[in-house]
Amino acid sequence: MYEIGALRALDEVLEGVDFNDLESYVGVSGGAVVAACLVNGMTPSQLVRAIVSKAPDEEAFVPGHFFMPAYGEMVKRLAMMPALAVGSLWEAATRRRAEHGGMGALLHLARALPVGLFDNEPIRRFLAHTFSAPGRSDDFRSLRRPLTVVATDLDAGVPIRFGAPGLDHVPISRAVQASTALPGLYPPVRIEGRDCVDGVLLRTVHASIALEQGVKLLICVNPIVPTDLGRALAQGAKGPRALIDHGLPAVLAQTFRTLIHSRLDVGLRRYATRFPDADIVLIEPTRDEYALFFSNVFSFSSRRAVCELAYRSTRRNLLARRATLEPLLRRHGVRLRTDILEDESRDLWAGVGLASDSSAPAITSRLTAALMRLESETARRQSPRRPRRPRRPHLTRPRRGGRATEAGARRAAR
Repeated sequence: MYEIGALRALDEVLEGVDFNDLESYVGVSGGAVVAACLVNGMTPSQLVRAIVSKAPDEEAFVPGHFFMPAYGEMVKRLAMMPALAVGSLWEAATRRRAEHGGMGALLHLARALPVGLFDNEPIRRFLAHTFSAPGRSDDFRSLRRPLTVVATDLDAGVPIRFGAPGLDHVPISRAVQASTALPGLYPPVRIEGRDCVDGVLLRTVHASIALEQGVKLLICVNPIVPTDLGRALAQGAKGPRALIDHGLPAVLAQTFRTLIHSRLDVGLRRYATRFPDADIVLIEPTRDEYALFFSNVFSFSSRRAVCELAYRSTRRNLLARRATLEPLLRRHGVRLRTDILEDESRDLWAGVGLASDSSAPAITSRLTAALMRLESETARRQSPRRPRRPRRPHLTRPRRGGRATEAGARRAAR
């Protein structure tokens, strides 16, 4: 959600950059979804609409694609319990308690715990369907521009570069499924005998892939930064006064973000030494963006809020850095549109054809539904129909206040 909002801001202000026709694309974890969509011709505006729209659409990102409980994994692990229980009892009976303190038996039973809470097969199916549309492809070899999707070999602890020679036959949707398989949330994805997990385990952005291909201007969008809760609260954010009050998920998320981001800092310094002729523009949120860290992705309003937060945050970031960014971008034939950055009336939703105020989404949804019914009825009338049996008239008593309701409907239509 953050990456899509940030990309929309960049798309508006970087004159000379076509995000659907870049020299190279590298996607890691959630960024693999975004990169695969961009190289397949889906614009940042389309992605914004897809992630917040309630209207039925073949490209709509809905939580059900990403948060389906891993029932199959749970059943498989549950089936292991009887044998593991017997082995655990044997472990406890044959080993001295002083030697293991009883923990050996418990660790034996721990093998029955699911390796992922959510099923990532719906992600693959959704992407395969999305990339099957005309003009798109689920095959790395059919793309106009090179795409690299990075995952991690769980058993070897080495990166797997899907899309590179020798691994370009793997479907893009399967590669993205592997790259987004964050351990604990999603089970590993088995591809040609290798268990693949999230590519971010090894590096945060894997920027060296594009730099080794000769890219001279690299734009990195990274949403993974640790939060500074104290600063957010000082600026008026409402919520608990400490991360620990948010529970274990917040503590684990902050730990993960801190480790990942510190590794990113080290990596960028190395890139500056290894690739002195290349320029890297890093886009990421500030640490006080409270709404970004504690949003409810199941809520349409929260998804809108995160997209808008990313859009506005990126605009502020670019405007604050324009003194250094303008000459840097100019070297690569890119112009930073400061006139757009300074225009405070710019609105994310109006720019992508969506309503911006709180009341308009309901109106837009009703209009969209009416148009879809009209299109469906038109198609039905144009297609051959089988004769239907006459139906008996269905009589109902008029509702009270019917005239007022009709008058209100006429006013709403106007």
